[in-house]
Amino acid sequence: MSSDTLAKIPAAPPAPERADALTVVPRRRFGQWAAAVVVLALLALAVNSVLRNRAFQWDVVADYFTSDSVLRGLWLTLWLTAVVVVLGFALGTLLATFRLSANPVLRAVGWGYVWLFRSIPILVQLLLWFNIGALYPQVLGVRTVNLLSPVAVAVIGLTLHEAAYAAEVVRSGILSVDRGQTEAAQALGLSRWQCWWRIVLPQAMRAIVPPAGNMLIGTLKGTSIVSVIAVNDLLFSTQLIYHRTYQVIPLLMVATLWYTLVTSVLGVGQYYVEKYYARGTESAR
Repeated sequence: MSSDTLAKIPAAPPAPERADALTVVPRRRFGQWAAAVVVLALLALAVNSVLRNRAFQWDVVADYFTSDSVLRGLWLTLWLTAVVVVLGFALGTLLATFRLSANPVLRAVGWGYVWLFRSIPILVQLLLWFNIGALYPQVLGVRTVNLLSPVAVAVIGLTLHEAAYAAEVVRSGILSVDRGQTEAAQALGLSRWQCWWRIVLPQAMRAIVPPAGNMLIGTLKGTSIVSVIAVNDLLFSTQLIYHRTYQVIPLLMVATLWYTLVTSVLGVGQYYVEKYYARGTESAR
């Protein structure tokens, strides 16, 4: 082959560089970094203003934060939250089964309860129960005037209110489980109770736990409304103190810090419970 023919043959393309030899340069996001700097600066200014503002009287907050009256109010708040959540979800589960029942009467009763107690504000419900003696002076021969203490009124009112929302949470969790799961379990010879306990409930808990955790935290904060009927909870305890000392802001900060601390602990617990029931799914990773 002549030299002229060799000259006309095109040169082979250069070999591509190896992937490990390439330098990957991340995309620069100047807007996001600038926004982050602005947000951090504003947050620092806000924190600085709270810490340096003498009107908060942080020394007074420290004095009353663990006082006996405040701790007693905190204990009553925690106790009331636990009782209301347990009773509310027990009644709510029963109402959820009513709403899922094939019996039209039970479905109507379940729907009517949820509709009624979600329609009436909780403050109105508490005041109605507090004044039940004016509506029904006697029930089955028993005088209702001064029959219920403020704590009993709080438990009844909050529980009935909680049950209406718990019923929808439980019902949505049960409906999230495919019906074929139950049918397959029954085909394997499992009883109705075994299907519910071993098949439906573990899967339904994935959908129930997140809103139930939010309801628990909401109930804890919502118990502060019982102060209007003179229940000596956390908020009412701080109110009694600042009505005497006129130190309104620092005592409100005491209540705020306790609510923040307890809800943070409950939030951590909710995270681990959700992680437990999400085992084997993408959300558990």
